[in-house]
Amino acid sequence: MPKEARAKPGASPPSSASAFSGRHLLGLQELPAEEIRLLLEQARRYAPLSTQNRTKHPVLKGRLVVTMFVESSTRTKNSFNLAARRLSADTMDFAAGSSSLSKGETLIDTAKTIEAMGIEILVVRHPASGAPDMLARHVKAAVVNAGDGSHEHPTQGLLDIYTILEEKKRIEGLRVGIVGDILHSRVARSNIWGLLKLGAEVWVCGPATLIPEPLRDLGVKISHDFDALLPNLDVVNMLRIQLERIKGPPMFPSIREYARLFGLNAARMRRAKKDLLVMHPGPLNRGVEITPDVADGERSVILDQVANGLAVRMAVLHRAAGLAPFAEGGAE
Repeated sequence: MPKEARAKPGASPPSSASAFSGRHLLGLQELPAEEIRLLLEQARRYAPLSTQNRTKHPVLKGRLVVTMFVESSTRTKNSFNLAARRLSADTMDFAAGSSSLSKGETLIDTAKTIEAMGIEILVVRHPASGAPDMLARHVKAAVVNAGDGSHEHPTQGLLDIYTILEEKKRIEGLRVGIVGDILHSRVARSNIWGLLKLGAEVWVCGPATLIPEPLRDLGVKISHDFDALLPNLDVVNMLRIQLERIKGPPMFPSIREYARLFGLNAARMRRAKKDLLVMHPGPLNRGVEITPDVADGERSVILDQVANGLAVRMAVLHRAAGLAPFAEGGAE
């Protein structure tokens, strides 16, 4: 393995696990801590390749990866497509609007039709929670959850954790705050599962109407006072309000009021730790949950998250192909 692909000094040691437990990735809730570490280490091995536009790893050559996005996406879909190509896989996009789904065909029948074309890995985003899990029980291809309703977004959770690990050199003992619309956020759920399993202290913060109280049962700490919480955090992950998922009466007085109480701005940053890590999974609503100067500031790693997502998704596709961890291969 090239020297630049090795773990950085001070980073968490490689996992003691020697094999992946399976090919499907449906959520971080089901993965033990050792397997999460194994995926993070595999991502670190692929990180140098993820930044080399003209270099490919032949590990998935001849395999077909399909991105089946029934819900819109920019970062995740493009990241998965590019990750597959960096590993020399063939790729195919599934356009829900022009498919037989629009004619009433079931998701399972559509997936089986695609599978009959010889695919091995099916990357699925769907507005219904549990859709990837259902498909995993009906198709032979490996199913990777790219976000399902308000349930989970496991690769976003992994890339967020990977980014924290690269910057802070550890996860255990860190105090991580997730701020915003926790109720509707699949990103929050995957982050919570992964961070707790790796030993972080996880706080969620936002209006009471957007914070599920049962999170306390998982060991998550809850705050509704961002000003009191922020100075104690090592990492803050800001989430947008998912207005498209909010049905019925408003869950807070106004956007202006929300930004005043829970938005991350320059005034609040002056009260934070000097080495606070500022994160956001995107898309950003600038001026609401985060101001432009903070989003683009020196403590922001938002674009690093996007870049790290490529290496993480390469690792996930490696696992989905049924390959052993840390497989080596030449570039072409």
